[in-house]
Amino acid sequence: MRIATAALFAATAVAAAPVGAADLDAASHIDAVTVYPDGAMVTRLAEVTLPQGATTLLIKGLPAVLDPASLRVEATADGTLAIGAVETRMVPGDAKPAVDAGLEARIAALRDESDKIAARIDALEAKRNSVIHYGEADPGKLSGGKSVDPSLWKSAWDAVGDALLQVNEDLRVGRARKAELAGEIAVLERARPLAPRPGAPKHDVAIAVEAGGTLKASLTLVYRVSQAAWTPRYDAKLDTGTKDRKPSLELTRRAEISQRTGEDWQDAKLAVSTVRTLGGTAAPEVTTLIVSINDPNLYGALYGKGAAERDATVLRKAPASAMAPAPVGAPASVAAETREEAKPVLASLDAGAFQASFAVLGRVSVPRDGSAKTFALSSATIAPDLIARVAPALDQTAYLDVAFVQNEEAPLLPGEVTVQRDGIFVGKGHFPLVAPGDKATLGAGSDDRIRVSRAPLRQQDNEPSWIGTTRSQVTEFKTSVKNLHDAPIRVTVTDRIPVSDSNQVTVEALAANTPATEKVVADKRGVSAWSFDLAPSQQKDIRFGWRLKWPVDRDILMHPEVK
Repeated sequence: MRIATAALFAATAVAAAPVGAADLDAASHIDAVTVYPDGAMVTRLAEVTLPQGATTLLIKGLPAVLDPASLRVEATADGTLAIGAVETRMVPGDAKPAVDAGLEARIAALRDESDKIAARIDALEAKRNSVIHYGEADPGKLSGGKSVDPSLWKSAWDAVGDALLQVNEDLRVGRARKAELAGEIAVLERARPLAPRPGAPKHDVAIAVEAGGTLKASLTLVYRVSQAAWTPRYDAKLDTGTKDRKPSLELTRRAEISQRTGEDWQDAKLAVSTVRTLGGTAAPEVTTLIVSINDPNLYGALYGKGAAERDATVLRKAPASAMAPAPVGAPASVAAETREEAKPVLASLDAGAFQASFAVLGRVSVPRDGSAKTFALSSATIAPDLIARVAPALDQTAYLDVAFVQNEEAPLLPGEVTVQRDGIFVGKGHFPLVAPGDKATLGAGSDDRIRVSRAPLRQQDNEPSWIGTTRSQVTEFKTSVKNLHDAPIRVTVTDRIPVSDSNQVTVEALAANTPATEKVVADKRGVSAWSFDLAPSQQKDIRFGWRLKWPVDRDILMHPEVK
C-alpha cells in the first residue's frame, strides 16, 4: 500500500533538517511541462529508496531561471513518510557544460579526416615539385655526366608526364574532398546548440524527509521557469468554390514553442495554456485624482521647492493619458494508386470558463537552445463568407476577405496566419483576439477578377469675389467596380471624406453622393462604406465628393489622422 504525502511548501527553509540527517542524491527527470505565453510549469519525477530515519534528499542541477517561490513537492511511498523543509540553493554550474555529444563526435571525425587529407595534399605537393624538378634537370647530371640515348628521351618524357598527371589528379581529388569537408563542418557548427555559459549557476533542491522504515518513494516536483513561451500560429487553406460549390476554409491552430531554460525537455508530456502567469491577479485600485490651481509658493511650502518645480513641469507637459495609472497588464491518383493527404496529430482541448489548455498527444522533446518546435492543436472546416473589399482612394485593387463566426471553445489568440487560396500561398495575415461566438475576418489576397477604377469627376476651386472672405473647393470622384467572376460576389467599397478639426474650415458632403450603406465605419470619422452584391459581369458606380470652405487669408493642409 502506498501512502500519499504532500508538501506544499514554498522553496524556502521552513524548518531545519534533523541533526545527523544523511544526504542522498536523487536522480530525477522531467515528466510533463505546461507552457504559458510567459513561462512554463515543469513537473519533475524522482524515484528513491529511503532508509529508516531522517534523510536530506538532494535534487541537483535545476535551472537558474527556476522561481523558488513556485516550487511545490509531493510524494507517495509504500510506508510512513514525512516531509519537512524544502530549500533551494544557488550553486555554481559545470565548468564544461554538456553539449550534444553525437554532434560533437561527428564534427571531430570530420575535422580528423580533413587533417589527414591536408597532410596528404602536402605530400602530393612535394611529390609534384620533385617530378617537375626531375623533368627540368640536365640529363647529363641525371646520368652521371654520360650522354643520354635520344631513343630514351620519349620514355623519360612519358614517365614525367604520366607522373604529373597522376599527382595533379590526386591533388584535385584531395582538395575537392577537403573543401567538401569544410562545408560539412561549417553546417554542423551552425547547427550546434547554444552551450550554457561555463559556470552558469544552477539550483539544487534539498528536501528533508523522515521515513518510518526502509521504503520506496516517488517524489513530484512542480516549479515555474521563465525564458519559455508559446506563440499561436495558424494555417488557413481557403477553397473559393465555384458557382456550383460553396467556399470552405480549413483552419489549423498551431503552437510554436521555444525555451532557453537551461534544461532540455526530453520525452515529456506537453501542454500549452492561455493563462498568463506574470499578469496581475486583481484589477488595480483606483485612487482619488485631484486637480487644483498651481500655486508654486503653497506647493513648495508643503512639499519642498524641488518637488513643486518637478511636478509642475510634469503637469504642463504630460498628456492626459499619462496622468492615469497604467493598467496591469485533394486526393490525387497516380497509376491507379490512391494517395491520401497526411493529417496532423491534434492536441486535446480542455476549455474552462476562464482559460483553455491543449494537451499535445504523445511525448515530445524541446531543446534548451531556443529552437522553435511547432505542434498542431486543432483543425476545423468552416463555411465562410467571401467579401471583396476595395479602398480605391489608397489602392485600386480588390482584396478577398474571409469572414466567419469563431465557434471553437477556445478563443483565437493574436497570432500570424499563413494563408493559402486554392492551393496557392498568397501571404501572411494576422488574427486579433477573437472570442468564441465573435466574427473573425482574414485577408486572402488580391482578387484580379474584380475590376476597380477611380476617376476624378470634378476638382473645382472657387476664388472669392472682391468683397468675399471665403474660398471653396469641390472634389468629386467616381468609383466603378465590375465583377468578372462566373458567380455572384459581395463587395464592400470603403472611402473617406475630410474631417475638420477647426471651426474655420467646413466640410460638406455633395448632394449627388451615392448613399452609403455604413456612414461611419468602426468609429472612424469621415470613413464610409458601400456594400452590395454583384452578379457576374455586373458593374456598380459610386459617386463620392465633398466641398471645402475656409478663410481666404488662410491655407489648409490635409493629412491622415494620427492614432
